[in-house]
Amino acid sequence: MQILAISGSLRGRSTNTELLLAAMRLAPPDMKIELYDGLDRLPHFNPDLEPTEPEPVMDLKRRLHRADGLMISTPEYARGVPGSLKNALDWLVSGPEFVDKPVVLLSASTRSTYAHDTLRTIITTMSGRLIENASITLPLLGRNYDAAAIVADVELARSLRAALEAFQNAIDQRSAEGARNA
Repeated sequence: MQILAISGSLRGRSTNTELLLAAMRLAPPDMKIELYDGLDRLPHFNPDLEPTEPEPVMDLKRRLHRADGLMISTPEYARGVPGSLKNALDWLVSGPEFVDKPVVLLSASTRSTYAHDTLRTIITTMSGRLIENASITLPLLGRNYDAAAIVADVELARSLRAALEAFQNAIDQRSAEGARNA
């Protein structure tokens, strides 16, 4: 099972990126999480460039197409989604890569409620399939934890591992339903 993970933060030592790196370490054995690192290289969304998008956009679309699911962890800026993350999602609006894709939202702060509510709206509008029982918030704000510290924290690791298992189960269940209906 291949999961594409996107951090909405461009900071060098982002708590949201560290949360995704911890998820990579805690993932079930048959789940591979790939961290997308091209958010800062995507050009500003311009529908006039479709269908011959620039290579960074095509790379994002290829990675998402190959993935069985999408994991997003993002900060909240000014009660909203960071512009770079919204830009990436805008590039995915008109293609088939996002349609019915299982998506999980992770949060490193209990204060990121507006960004996550906005993301829920964006994801459902784009026909993504939000997996609510796997979307969690971990109280990392102010702890200055890196991925190793998140993994070492028994409660945080337990919560993250449970979310990853719920995500895996939702994808497996959907795949089984698809096979039965084929």
